[in-house]
Amino acid sequence: MDGDALYSIGELARRTGLSVKTIRFYSDRGIVAPTDRTPTGYRRYGIEAVVRLDFVRTLRDLGLGLPTIRKVVDQELSLAEVAAAHAEALAVQIRTLRLRRAVLTAVAERGATPEETDLMHGLAKLSEDERRRLVDDFLDAVFGGPGADARFAGARRSMTPELPDNPEAEQVRAWIELAELSQDPDFRAGVRRTVESHAAELAEGDTGVPRRGPVAAVRDQVGPALAVGIEPASPSADPTVAALTAHYSRIVGLPDDVGLRRRLLTRLETAHDPRRQRYSELLAVINGWPGPENLAPVLDWSIQALRARIPG
Repeated sequence: MDGDALYSIGELARRTGLSVKTIRFYSDRGIVAPTDRTPTGYRRYGIEAVVRLDFVRTLRDLGLGLPTIRKVVDQELSLAEVAAAHAEALAVQIRTLRLRRAVLTAVAERGATPEETDLMHGLAKLSEDERRRLVDDFLDAVFGGPGADARFAGARRSMTPELPDNPEAEQVRAWIELAELSQDPDFRAGVRRTVESHAAELAEGDTGVPRRGPVAAVRDQVGPALAVGIEPASPSADPTVAALTAHYSRIVGLPDDVGLRRRLLTRLETAHDPRRQRYSELLAVINGWPGPENLAPVLDWSIQALRARIPG
């Protein structure tokens, strides 16, 4: 058939792959009008109907509704404008679906109760402003609110989650868990004690030079001993423990005695909270950072070593 030929609705169906019922439906709604009718009233369509139906099918596959499609094919609406609006609507739907998937995955992984499910769903649905208030409340409790020690501004920023505008499901799940963790009063109190201990250490000593804290020293000094398999209570561990306590003695400006070792032990026990490690892991997922170093092994070694050298 040439370009001037007319097609019956059945022939049009064969050319387009659409059903006769679908073409009739589109025709009845004026989306694709017949070019002519036979004397007996049967519809006949020109070649432009094939092109139009192919375009309509594409728009339908992309999720556009029939009223919008009719305006587009009749050039009442710009296809570019419709595409942009539809793309934004799809983006909202995708974010919603990611949210639902994240919550459902977390519920399945945890075996959550109905109450926990409600809580997780509520945390996941928070707006950006609501998330910010929740995070600020936690950080204020840990570092202090207005007038807080400016020396901890960097540490505060390093503990701030920033959920992206289009988070992956894994990031949403991490946000839910981190938000729950940040509301734990015992966790808040433990982190606050660490901050207070560090503040006291900064105020002590007789140098104004920035110094590595005891946790950083543990990583650097204990790591090699742990790597070669030295037992924390063995005599072979003595030089490592001596270097660790000597460093802490310089930090706080106190003699390296039993009292200082007890104080250092308390400091490391407070830092050796698996919830702190988990917070760092979740924060890295949310912010798209590399995974944090796991300090649990060196902290555990140091705690055992100190306990073995502190009398009764």
